Parts: sequence; structure tokens; C-alpha cells
Amino acid sequence: MSQSVKQPVGQKRLTNIAVVRYKKKGKRFEIACYKNKVVNWRNGVEKDLDEVLQTTTVFTNVSKAAVAKHEDLVDVFGTDDEEKVCLRILAEGDLQISEKERDVELSSLFKDVASIIAEKCINPKTQRPYTITMIERALRDCHFSVDPKRSAKQQALQAVQPLKEQLPIERARMRLKIQVPSSSREELISLLETKQATIESQDLGFNNNQVTVMCLVEPGAFREMHSFVQKSCEGSGRLEVISLAATEEVHAVFAHDSLPSHPHSAAQAPAPPTTDGDSAVTSRMAAQQETHHELAGHTVRPTAEQSIAVIYPKGPIEGLPDAHASRRERFAELDSLQPGWQVELRSRGSGGAVDAVFYSPTGEPVGAFANARRQALQASKQQQ
Repeated sequence: MSQSVKQPVGQKRLTNIAVVRYKKKGKRFEIACYKNKVVNWRNGVEKDLDEVLQTTTVFTNVSKAAVAKHEDLVDVFGTDDEEKVCLRILAEGDLQISEKERDVELSSLFKDVASIIAEKCINPKTQRPYTITMIERALRDCHFSVDPKRSAKQQALQAVQPLKEQLPIERARMRLKIQVPSSSREELISLLETKQATIESQDLGFNNNQVTVMCLVEPGAFREMHSFVQKSCEGSGRLEVISLAATEEVHAVFAHDSLPSHPHSAAQAPAPPTTDGDSAVTSRMAAQQETHHELAGHTVRPTAEQSIAVIYPKGPIEGLPDAHASRRERFAELDSLQPGWQVELRSRGSGGAVDAVFYSPTGEPVGAFANARRQALQASKQQQ
């Protein structure tokens, strides 16, 4: 009984491939690549060209194995070196991906858009950020769809307007710390009023020669504030960004002795109750009440700091008490992304809202959960 002899296959079959197409001067060129490798190459993750290309041959049609002519390569690319041509097609060509890959890419982009909105926007009624889950649900309710050809940040800013139909939402203002000479104070206050900024505090520096203003401004006003500090203060001003998106949780980190926004509204705050055991604090507060600062011809007295009670001192997230179990579960995401995060729970006054202040693994105060999550995500991507 004769057995059939198996002949070796003399063809190179291009299966399970991703095709990158490039069109110019009415001619089409294609290269055959491995799936999921083109994106890694363009992002700089993959460096080995052999891991990206199945072959360095340039085709006019990969499915029909039609090879491009050398004359066409020279006419379009200026060279017939197929490896150089492949590099250019990889950089500038259109990648055709499968439906599942496209769904994964769109889903990831949709989550990035929701994450950026959660970081940069707040509820104007409560001055608190929304969770990413709430933003995603609202985006679906308003039938928002992402565009794979545009960045997540551009689409996030565009999505805020349709979101207002579903949620009370607006861009969070930036918290700035501006230091100017006393002679420029009135000009700075006038500029802040025209920009509808909220002045949180004003502090006089040593010898009353400088004024430090803590304020909230719209992101669009930052450029003008920066120009004012550079040009109007003759090199002696300073602008510091405290928070790109100011929320109540971030505000709890910064406690300052505040001064009135205008000298005519100056008023002395009542002294807080003291005990014999707090002699050091008593002396400091008494000194503040007795210190009079002359500002623009008027006497201004600093007010007392707002009382902030620490419910859970700075410690690991997993150590949060059972009374805050829901926060413990939500904050656990930080440790999964980057181990070593710590949190502190604070309450503003009797019966006030409880704020969470986060500290990075290096001990640096970060502020709100949105800021901490963004930093942990960046650290996680760098480790990968």
C-alpha cells in the first residue's frame, strides 16, 4: 500500500496579521505586521523591528501577495530600501485592526476621558469631584462616543457641555499662590476681581514689603496671571500652582491665617477659647491678635484658623476603621497600583464633612483621591 509523500510548502503564508496601509501619488502600499505590535512600536515600547514586521517585503496587496515594484518605491519614497520604506509606513500609515481590538481601544479611551473629567471637574453645589463611575454613566446617558483620532484630553473638555444636561458639573478652578510687592497689591486685587476669582487669604510678609494671596481662578485666566507676575512686579513676584483642580478635600490640606480681600472690610476675629495647658498656643494666638499690620493705610488683623479634627491619623489605607469601610474599599485601588499609600481623615468642626488627605509612598502630601489615583497610575505605567 503506497503512502502519499508530503511535499514541503514553498509558500510563506501570511496569517494572523495586522496590515498597515499607506497611500500616496495614487498608489497603495502595505506591510504585514504582528498584531498588537504596531501600537507598541509607535508608543516606543517595542524597539525590535523584527518583533513588529512579519517580513520586510512591501506589498501593494498583502492578501493577494502582490509585491510593490521598485520603481514605485523610488517614485514615492525616494529609495528602494524596503526596510526604510517599512519604517516610514509604520510611522505614517493607517493600521487596520480587528473589531475586538478596536472595542478594547475605544473602551480604554472612554475610561481615560471619564478619568480626566473626574479630575478636572466638580459639582458646583458641593465643590466636590464626581467618581469615575458616575461620569461614565452620565456619558453613556448623553450618548457620548469617543473619537480614536483625537486625544482623551481634547474629548474630555468637549464632553463637559453635554454632561451638564445630566449632572450639575463645571470645570474646577485652580488654586494659585501669588506673591507680589505691597505696591502691586491693589493692581493684583483689581485683576482678580475682573477674572471673578475667589480670594481665600492674604498674608503680609516680613517688614510688610510683600503680600501673599491664595486664590481660586478659572484655568483660562492662568496665562494672564502669569504674565502679570512676570511683567508688572519687576521680577520680584512669584506664582505657584497649589492645585490644578481645587476641591474641598484639597483645601483641607492648606490652612492659612486669612486677611480680608479688601482693606475696607477689615475686621478683627474673636479670640478662640484657650486653657492653661495650651500656654504655647495661647501666646501665639494672643500675639496674632496684638499684631497690627498696616496695609494701604488701613489696619488689618489676621483671623483665627479654622478648627480641623483628625479622625484617622496618617496611616495605611487598610487600617481605616470599619466606620469608613466604604472608603477603605474604594481607596484600596491605590495600593494595588502602587503600594505604600497613606491617608488621613479630617473633620472640619463639629458635624462637618470628613475629608480624605492622601500621602504618596515617599510621604509627600498629594491631596484628593483623584490626584492620588492619577499619580499612582503614572507610577504603575512606569514600572511596566
